[in-house]
Amino acid sequence: MRSQLLAKKPLKLLLDEMAGEHRLLRVLGPVQLTSLGVGAIIGAGIFVATGNAAHDVAGPALMLSYVVAGSACVFAALCYAEFASMVPVAGSAYTYAYTTLGELFAWIIGWDLVLEYAVSAATVTHGASAYFQDLIGIFGLKLPQALSRAPFDFDATLGKWYATGTLLDSPALLVTALVTVILVIGIKESASFNAAMVMLKLAIVLLVIGLGVFYINPKNWHPFSPYGLTGVSFFGKTLFGQTDAGGQPMGMLAGGAIIFFAYIGFDSVSTHAEEARNPQRDVPIGIITSLILCTVLYIAVTAVLTGMVPYNKLDINAPVADAFKQQGLTWAQLLISLGAVAGITSVVLVTMLSQARILLAMARDGLLPAKFFAAVHERFRTPWKSTIVTGIFVGTTAALLPIDVLLTLVNIGTLLAFVIVCSAVLIMRRTHPNAERPFRAPLVPLVPILGIAICLLLMFSLPAENWLRLLVWLLIGFAIYFGYGRKHSVMARRLEREIIKHGVSPAGSPVTSVDEL
Repeated sequence: MRSQLLAKKPLKLLLDEMAGEHRLLRVLGPVQLTSLGVGAIIGAGIFVATGNAAHDVAGPALMLSYVVAGSACVFAALCYAEFASMVPVAGSAYTYAYTTLGELFAWIIGWDLVLEYAVSAATVTHGASAYFQDLIGIFGLKLPQALSRAPFDFDATLGKWYATGTLLDSPALLVTALVTVILVIGIKESASFNAAMVMLKLAIVLLVIGLGVFYINPKNWHPFSPYGLTGVSFFGKTLFGQTDAGGQPMGMLAGGAIIFFAYIGFDSVSTHAEEARNPQRDVPIGIITSLILCTVLYIAVTAVLTGMVPYNKLDINAPVADAFKQQGLTWAQLLISLGAVAGITSVVLVTMLSQARILLAMARDGLLPAKFFAAVHERFRTPWKSTIVTGIFVGTTAALLPIDVLLTLVNIGTLLAFVIVCSAVLIMRRTHPNAERPFRAPLVPLVPILGIAICLLLMFSLPAENWLRLLVWLLIGFAIYFGYGRKHSVMARRLEREIIKHGVSPAGSPVTSVDEL
């Protein structure tokens, strides 16, 4: 059993799989990949999370919070880019872990990516819902209360769930249904739709910066860091900085842990390596370009918002549109709300697109039922069954659970994925030093070590209950792996054949890699 759990998937086997009948079409270039990255990054993070983090956690110092969170992402992005150029197949961090750490770790990261992408999609649909309701409110329209928000919420101060008196968040459910249909139709159509949404979204962001700068009052930036520049906790115990009424850390670093959600998306570019025309060149370009571009825009928008409106008067649900509303610019509020709905929808599209490809990669390895999750539509050439399942999960979760709970759960799952990818680069450089690397992360081992350190710092600064939720999620994953995946693993069958062929006794020395046989 131990030999299977630590069995690593050879690079040659990964590349051979792409020649099979289930491979995806190579139709994406560097511009489309960058567009997918920007489409995934700029969304609820900038249009929603900015208001909540500035209002309750960091104040104007949120500008520095974005720098800290962006630094962690830069280190992780360089590691992702190296792997994506080496292994241009679907699967992202799941595939990278399989080639370096073994099957069990690959399953853990794959299951963790389900948490990142699917729950992230559910989270951002709440942002689309909030801005949609703000948009129709301009015209005096209002959804029925029962259909306006999730029926459950969580009080962090009391540590209890409570009913909101509603039935479901209907706009969030409708957005998910629309995106699911688009994704089933095809990757080229999805990328084109996303590109149009990205152009609209970038236009709105530039409008916010270009117009908002004329309404900045520098006095609103004082005090710059009302909650301090720290805010570090360890499993719920604050080590440095202030705490709120619920005992959660406050300050610039705490803000970095919260708005880290805003950066989720650049890694999704690597999940489309199998669909890139020249993955060794184009995927690293897409990852790094989208990350740098979005970091600059985040800092600029945060500066404008906290300069236009005192941080403690920012609206939590739709802060960007509300800031212009407070300045009497109703026409700008209309455009921003419309652009936010479209922009956030593109984030849902990219994250759900990525989720289906993670399930596809896991199913190819036998860890999930291949006939279902690896099924590629004969006409559209998309993993349509995985996409529909993802849509059902995202829609249900978004309609029933509140954004605060989903937000921090996504953050801890993503940070764990980044830690594993940075660790895998260190391992791969040692175990496969001569492997072809069209793109090499610079300053190794410094870059991956810094990535691991900053991500762990941010993980420990998240509310303690998120570690419990992550543990529960992983336990569910272990139940699926040991109940199904281990028995149907393609690598397990390959190991058995090799053991018989080479006369190795299962009771002998453990086999940790097919390459060792």
